Amino acid sequence: MNHNFADLVASDIRLVILRALAEDPGYSMNDSVLQSVLAVFGHCISRDRVRTELRWLQEQNLVTIQEVTTVLVARLTSRGADVASGAARVDGVKRPSPRG
Repeated sequence: MNHNFADLVASDIRLVILRALAEDPGYSMNDSVLQSVLAVFGHCISRDRVRTELRWLQEQNLVTIQEVTTVLVARLTSRGADVASGAARVDGVKRPSPRG
């Protein structure tokens, strides 16, 4: 499995998004909040990039997306929760480290 730097960064961004959604009581956040969460974890990326990653996650059936006026609201799917916890794996999403 040979990955370049951009692939490694993208896979970490996707994991951070899934884990953030998993920790939210409603399992959902908008793209603006996710952009702020990603910045806390060292990913200072544009809102357009956040939206691109959300669309990718949607294609993998890990999130659903609803457009509300000017924001995208992402909601974690059960498959996305499995990937966020490490119970399932998807190529393109970093596998979480064991907790504890």
